[in-house]
Amino acid sequence: MTRPEISLEFFPPKNIEGTFRLWDSVQVLAPLAPRFVSVTYGAGGTTRDLTRDVVATIHKHSGLRTAAHLTCVDATREETLEIAQSFAKVGVTDIVALRGDPPKGSDGFRQHPGGFANSVELIEALAGTGDFTIRVGAYPDTHPEAANAGADIDWLKRKLDAGATEALTQFFFEADTFFRFRDACAKAGIDQYVTPGILPIENWKGARRFAEGCGTGIPAWVIEAFEKAERDDRQDLLATALCTELCSELIEGGVDKLHFYTLNRPELTRDVCFALGVTPNQSLKNVA
Repeated sequence: MTRPEISLEFFPPKNIEGTFRLWDSVQVLAPLAPRFVSVTYGAGGTTRDLTRDVVATIHKHSGLRTAAHLTCVDATREETLEIAQSFAKVGVTDIVALRGDPPKGSDGFRQHPGGFANSVELIEALAGTGDFTIRVGAYPDTHPEAANAGADIDWLKRKLDAGATEALTQFFFEADTFFRFRDACAKAGIDQYVTPGILPIENWKGARRFAEGCGTGIPAWVIEAFEKAERDDRQDLLATALCTELCSELIEGGVDKLHFYTLNRPELTRDVCFALGVTPNQSLKNVA
């Protein structure tokens, strides 16, 4: 089996305990030599300042290539581009450009007065500076706001044509879901790399809630398997096995890059990577 390249996603901490968990996660996973790590925004841009601080710190102290999430929410064009340039000033030139989730309790995304209307406008502006490598999100299962799967593909092509070089998908439960999406992308003329997003399931109830909220289909057999594993207290064993099997099927199908949503809980991601042959790089063991 081909050893895949990996990338990792973290989120900024909300308290002291979360700060320790984040840095423990970086220390545990940095030796796997990810090609980059990314740091998210909260809904409505609520962790914008934290994201900026975390990105700068990881970049400075870990030696890892670090990407910052950037959204269109609750900021003017000028403010958003100023945030992007603040990343560039500390050496962070990788951006994951997203429209962004609206603030909790709102009835949907609303363009900020003077702000970007959507991710395509944001990508065009970032690409126009010539300063950034831009990645975008993609949805193997239809996005809740999309009219249909074809609309998702069309929107992804617009984002990539605007200047992005890679897409990172939302997580999914079966390899065939990704393969169908990859084929549809190719049929639409998309030739940039589409990297599958992988969610190691540390908490089944949370993962199920997350999937239902973002339109990710959950096969009945997955629900049944986790319900049985909970009764037998074998959730971690099942999660490791299912995630490893999913990644192995993707690799056998020609995938050579995987993007892990770590949720700042590194052990399961580490165990899956070890099973795939992604083992520590000795020269990176003491970074972070």
